[in-house]
Amino acid sequence: MHPADEVLVARYVEEADQAAFRTLMDRHQERVFGYLRGMVKDREVANDLFQETFLRVIRALNKERGSYTRQGKFLGWVLRIARNAALDHLRARKKWQDIGPSDDGDETAWWDRLPDDAPSALETVQDMEEVDLLKACIDRLSPDQREVVLLRHESDLTFREIAELTDCSINTALGRMRYALINLRRMMEEARQGDQIPISN
Repeated sequence: MHPADEVLVARYVEEADQAAFRTLMDRHQERVFGYLRGMVKDREVANDLFQETFLRVIRALNKERGSYTRQGKFLGWVLRIARNAALDHLRARKKWQDIGPSDDGDETAWWDRLPDDAPSALETVQDMEEVDLLKACIDRLSPDQREVVLLRHESDLTFREIAELTDCSINTALGRMRYALINLRRMMEEARQGDQIPISN
């Protein structure tokens, strides 16, 4: 049986066990990177922010009284650090309100592997053309809506965890997801009918 995150954190903090920290990184790197890439839509920038995130994690864990406690959920704590790193970058670039779609050609993001219980409008993704369309629509969601979609489907957080991470109520998180799905259905339908994909507010 694999050791829990809290056990690995304790090994790293108390025993300087580097292997324990590498295990933590290996366990969560896909979700953290996927979230960052969805936020900034640039693979190289996401790589830089991923490294920055785990440097911040190391600094926090190495403090005498780090901000992580054994009662917390490690992934949620790391994602909060990743979110702060992403927001710092986006604010510095003045792109938080208007970020263009990705053109790095990466087709391994979460929209290629949507869960079976996703809403029916998303279950119709069957070929690369549809994947590209969905990807473009997600990129054009408002920042708040795009983030909740990424946290739910890329990082597999519950809505309670999303609410805690983004400092909003559960109802607000649920509302953002509901409007995101409504906007995605609308944008995809309009695009299929030959209309230009609108940018959602």
